[in-house]
This record gives sequence, C-alpha cells and structure tokens, in this order.
Amino acid sequence: MTDRDDFLVWVTSVLYRAEVALHNGDAGPRRAIWSRHEPVSVLGAWRNASGLEQVDELFAALGRSFSDCTAYSFELQAFDVVGDLAYTAGQEHITASVDGEPRSYTLRATQVYRREDGEWKVAHRHGDTVNPVA
Repeated sequence: MTDRDDFLVWVTSVLYRAEVALHNGDAGPRRAIWSRHEPVSVLGAWRNASGLEQVDELFAALGRSFSDCTAYSFELQAFDVVGDLAYTAGQEHITASVDGEPRSYTLRATQVYRREDGEWKVAHRHGDTVNPVA
C-alpha cells in the first residue's frame, strides 16, 4: 500500500469514528487524533480556536453541545499526502442534536494533518456551513 492508501484507510476509519463520537457528545476520540504540538488551529463553523488550550476548550464545548448523531458522512472531494503532511477537503453531512434540538446540516471541511511518531494527527481544520443550521 502507498502512503495515500494508508492515509485514506485512516481517514475512513479512525477519523470517521472520531467525528461520529463527537457528534454523539464524546470529544475524547477527536481530541486523541489531534496534534499535541503547536501550531494547531480551528477556523470553525461556530467558533475559532488557536493553540492547544483553545482547541481543547472548543472540543469540550462541542462535546457538550452535540448528542444523538443519527447520520454522519464525509464526502471526500480531494486529498493528498506529501511526506509527513496531508490534507483532506470535502463535505460533512450531519444529522445530530445541537443543544438538544435535532439538526441536519452540511459543512465544507478542509483539514491539514501531520505524521507524528508514525501516526496521523490533525493540525488544522477549517469548516463552514453550506446550508444554515436549522
């Protein structure tokens, strides 16, 4: 398998499971796949964060907000791996409760990854809504 193949397996398994867990209120798996080395950042659909402390606070807040994920899919539109860096770009289709209210929405999401000690870690995320959260 090539680096691209290995990365795609990771995206469709580990990353996917972490996002589903987050949308069910458990931020732990997402936190586990994020880098613990600066710089890390999120330009989020609801809130931005820069640095480990702010990113940790953001994920904790998201975990408290989300629950009851009934659908999550990631429509991968582009990705690549170059050495120890990679990126993904695509659309996330989500149905979950936000602060107790059922919602369905789509996010455009671009992420940057670093390979650290042989494992992929997310270093940056940019997400924005395709359709308003309703």
